[in-house]
Amino acid sequence: MEEYVQRTLWRRRRAGDSPRPGGQRRWSGGLRRGGSLARRVLLIRVPHRRDGSHGTLLRTRTAMGLLPRQGTRPAPPAGSAPAAHPRAIPLLPGDRTVARRVKFALVNACTLASLALGLGAIFLAMNGEPRIAAALLVGCVAFDGVDGLLARRLGVASPFGAQMDSLADMCSFGLATPVVVYASLAGDVPPAAAAVACALVAGCAAIRLARFNVSPRDGRFFSGVPTTMAAAVLAVAVLIGLPVPGMVMVAGVALLAFAMVSSFPYAKLARLAKFPPWLWLAPLAGAFVDVRLTFAAVVVGYLASGPLLWWRQRAAEHPDALAG
Repeated sequence: MEEYVQRTLWRRRRAGDSPRPGGQRRWSGGLRRGGSLARRVLLIRVPHRRDGSHGTLLRTRTAMGLLPRQGTRPAPPAGSAPAAHPRAIPLLPGDRTVARRVKFALVNACTLASLALGLGAIFLAMNGEPRIAAALLVGCVAFDGVDGLLARRLGVASPFGAQMDSLADMCSFGLATPVVVYASLAGDVPPAAAAVACALVAGCAAIRLARFNVSPRDGRFFSGVPTTMAAAVLAVAVLIGLPVPGMVMVAGVALLAFAMVSSFPYAKLARLAKFPPWLWLAPLAGAFVDVRLTFAAVVVGYLASGPLLWWRQRAAEHPDALAG
């Protein structure tokens, strides 16, 4: 930043000037009005300013023009402040007693167990054991449900636990699950088709988890199919071996991936538990007859419930628009 200080130039007295009263000469700043060119140079004393800009570039106006003068110290950048020392944030909010720490460690151990099972599923799938890997994914689903339930029951829910759970879900359900599905489809479908469908699962799982972390909670419905449920469906499908053509399986995997990032409302398990008992008896009876067909029917029915609930809510909010 440059400062320009405007001053009136001193000039030599002329004969036509009016005389001073009492014949006295006026002195200003130690200089007389008059003198040679060298005496007409005005030296300006720049005081120290409170904003710390006394070291900036200064200019002195003379009779011959503008002469720059460089300060001795560079000016500090605007808005600069000393860096604060990093401070560790406690992972467990509230009282950190021994009992609460043990409960907190138990909950996070379940989360880490889900992460470890997901890594084990990847290793098994790479060694040609997709069904055993799918069984480990079912274990991941179980631990994912247990850690959240324990955190709420034991009173040790925390933002750290929520972030840990989200990262573990991305590893187990966003990475391990598509790897296991790809290993199960190898040899039955073109590798490119299987790779695209599994990549959709990974990408949509990341989007679904990020959207869930920043969205307000709804106690009744999910917005889109949860990643845990999508991973459970794919793991069970690999585990029982659905008797469907390979390309139909690829299409189902891609459809499930898009269902995760959709805005269709899907009922939570707590809401499904309130259904009449006979609705639960029908799938159980069908499992004794043909477990594969019953599983496929349940999955298709759940996926279709999202668009149906969306249509029902839209009809309730805008009845005139749908009637017209």
